[in-house]
Amino acid sequence: MPSETETVHAPHGPLPEGGTVRPMTRWGTPVMHRPQAAVTAYDEALRTLVADMVATMYAADGVGLAACQIGVDQAVFVFDCPDASGERTVGVVCNPAVTLPEGKDRQLDVDDEGCLSFPGAFVECARPDFASVTGTGLDGEPVAFEGDGLLARCLQHETDHTLGTVFGDRLPIKQRKKLQKAHDKAAGDYPAEWPAT
Repeated sequence: MPSETETVHAPHGPLPEGGTVRPMTRWGTPVMHRPQAAVTAYDEALRTLVADMVATMYAADGVGLAACQIGVDQAVFVFDCPDASGERTVGVVCNPAVTLPEGKDRQLDVDDEGCLSFPGAFVECARPDFASVTGTGLDGEPVAFEGDGLLARCLQHETDHTLGTVFGDRLPIKQRKKLQKAHDKAAGDYPAEWPAT
């Protein structure tokens, strides 16, 4: 979580606090591999869900988390992630739509990527080096975020989750096998209830 002195870019307000840490839903669970239901009710239940997602993301030392990763079939994600300059941006996006550069503006960034729902494993995954996401916030208001570096990767990764895509789906077979091997090796460090205790 941010320190008192650190500046965090929160263009649409801070992340909700006071949530409960929930166990992480793993790859292979059906909810992880299908498009998520659109958020239509901006109510206390959504606010509670999002607060739980934030608490779970921080407990797992993640930079982003989608609702399906705690087993909830709703198209929403939260993030607290640095861009290429190191500036952290935080936000909540319901019903996200991602826009990526095209043509000569499209540059791929090949860097390590991991997923809290497949913990302990990282492999290189190529993604566009800039991304912008639009959607709605906790109260149904329009929100928009954009960035480069890890933030661009995070916005794409979390939007993918709302579409039923895990980043392993984007990997060639050889890289997927490498990812599986790393995950299996680390499995003992991540019990079924992780990161909840």
